Parts: sequence; C-alpha cells; structure tokens
Amino acid sequence: MKEQRTRHRVTLGTGVLAVLLAGAMGTFTACASTPTSESTGGYIDDSAITAKVKADLAGDKNVSALDVHVRTYKGVVDLNGFANTPDEITEAGRVASRVAGVVSVHNNLILKQAAAPATATEKRIE
Repeated sequence: MKEQRTRHRVTLGTGVLAVLLAGAMGTFTACASTPTSESTGGYIDDSAITAKVKADLAGDKNVSALDVHVRTYKGVVDLNGFANTPDEITEAGRVASRVAGVVSVHNNLILKQAAAPATATEKRIE
C-alpha cells in the first residue's frame, strides 16, 4: 500500500499581514530620533557620557565637581554652574572634551566672584 501524503498550506490573510507589518514599523520608528528627541540608544549613550564626565570631574583635583552640573544631548555636553577660578573653568571643559563620544562642549561655567558679591561668611574666611 502506498501512503498518501497530504500537504497543508497555511496562508495569511492580507489583514493579518498588514497588522504584522504595522507592528514592526511601529517598533522601529518608536526607537528613532527626531530633531527634538533622542532615540533610546542615543539616550543611553548620552547618559553614559554624562556619567563619565561627572566621574572624571570628581577625580580631578583642580575642579570643584559639586558645583558643576553636566547634561548631554546627542554627544554635546553642557557644563553649568560655578567655578572658583578661570583655570577651573578651562580645566572642566578640557576634562569633558576628553571623554569618548563627546562631540563638543558648551562650557557655561561662571566665576563665583563675578556672579555675586562675597557673603559675610566668605569675608570672614578671607
């Protein structure tokens, strides 16, 4: 006796195929960046750059890292806050620019003396 083999063909309707394609497209576009927002990967990269810049500033004895705020967007590092000397401002920018992945540095640090007059406590210390 011969065995009969039957083949079963599975077909997907056009509606099911359209739903699958739409889901795949939504997944890929949800992770894409726009001019005003970052992709998920870009956000993670920027977070890593920010963490590395903060760590390097904290390890530099010539920079008061507690007074420097670091933000990164698409590889551009913004340094904001206050510094005690012009050399500290320069050094903070130099430290940030050496971190891998940094495209450019916007050094917005301000000298403490230029920002406000000395307080009574600061005058007593001098």
